[in-house]
Amino acid sequence: MARQQLQTGSTLDGFLIGEKLHAGGMATLWRVTRPGIDIPIVMKVPTILDGDDATIIVGFEMEMMILPRLSGVHVPRCIAVKDFAQQPYIVMEYIQGHSLLKTLDEAPLPPDRVAEIGAKVAVALIDLHRQNVVHLDIKPSNIMMRDTGEAAFIDFGLSRHLSLPDLLEEEFRVPMGTGPYISPEQVLHNRSDVRSDIFSLGVLLYHFATRVRPWGLPKSSRALRRRLWRDPVPPRKLRPDIPPWLQEVILRCLEPDPTLRYPTAAQLAFDLQHPDEIRLTERATRMERAGFLPTLRRRMKAAALESHPREPGEQSTAAAPIVMAAVDLSEGMERLSAALRLEVARVLGSTPGVRLACVNVLRQNRIAMNYPRDEEGRNIHMRRLVELKEWARPLKLDQGAATFHVLEAADTAAALVEFATANHVDQVLICARASSNLRRFVGSVSSQVVAEAPCTVTVVRLPQGGETSAATTEIAAAITRT
Repeated sequence: MARQQLQTGSTLDGFLIGEKLHAGGMATLWRVTRPGIDIPIVMKVPTILDGDDATIIVGFEMEMMILPRLSGVHVPRCIAVKDFAQQPYIVMEYIQGHSLLKTLDEAPLPPDRVAEIGAKVAVALIDLHRQNVVHLDIKPSNIMMRDTGEAAFIDFGLSRHLSLPDLLEEEFRVPMGTGPYISPEQVLHNRSDVRSDIFSLGVLLYHFATRVRPWGLPKSSRALRRRLWRDPVPPRKLRPDIPPWLQEVILRCLEPDPTLRYPTAAQLAFDLQHPDEIRLTERATRMERAGFLPTLRRRMKAAALESHPREPGEQSTAAAPIVMAAVDLSEGMERLSAALRLEVARVLGSTPGVRLACVNVLRQNRIAMNYPRDEEGRNIHMRRLVELKEWARPLKLDQGAATFHVLEAADTAAALVEFATANHVDQVLICARASSNLRRFVGSVSSQVVAEAPCTVTVVRLPQGGETSAATTEIAAAITRT
């Protein structure tokens, strides 16, 4: 069947072609409409249709495979696809908002704004990675900020779905990506690691903070490979007003060795949303690039990797989860909170790299006055925070391995669920008090958390009778967002 020449006013498979929005080297975008579809939509048509650029064709095939499998606010909704047997196209939601390319022109941005944008993009990455997709082309023009505030990714032509064949990897032996943002793994032809997207986001944060690209605009493969061993100029060298915590985050994202980066986008988002909790290393105060010998060692290591590249391995998005301990510090709960601590220790011991969030809810009155100090004049919130840290002290955690949060709310269960949801917690550990007539009537905090939390919830109980100090636990629910 001959391919149809598209123009404003023509129709294709029931879609009325409207205004041409963009005509680039990869694709043309048309605004389209069709009866029964009540959201703004666009049709994406590959620019080259006769095989003169195989990467465009294969990339478009990958996008046709991946986009229909994605859902959620962080991607455009897919309406229809048509393959190369006839007129190829993808019809998708037209995202109302603006791309980060426009925001890039405003750089350098204030640190809080950098963190805010970075956290939103990291949250979008969490959702994408949980759907088994590595984007592999994170850059300003591929990130839309919806009018409703969320970040959304577009253009999945270079992406990898970990459950689908990777046509680009099978057919080509050159790095796929955009020069300034491509990760070291992509340079080494590994397209399976979600930490590649974290590296690219680090490049974006660096540019937003300094108005400089960390490796410039590489024009050759040699220039592209330089990021395998050459670290960027520390951001604070370029802009001394950048706070140490932001430099810590940026340089951790940009580590050439992916094992030294954030293992998951969830941990990156957590740090950007809680800068006061970030554990600072020497990265935070670094003012010069690495010297000759460290750079030489990196270069030799990179040369070995290029000669004998590692087999691409799927990096699980749950490899370094965030675990939340909901700690009840009320009087009479000492033995149950100790049992919770034992369960926390077991989980931490079985999962490397886990981040622990210790959370306590300071119950607020809905109607009566709330007083910030106790009868002895001590700040109740601060006292509770100290008690929470004391609760965790026997765990002997490394600095930065745990964060502590005292929430003030009238509804304890709702506050815990909201925290778990907002911070993309992977598992909640919570105590359950002994049964009582009142609890059976009004419901318990733990049962509400089990019912509403968007993750696994482990409920810790004491044996009936409470004669032993050992805890019993039960997996109360496994609620997974898909």
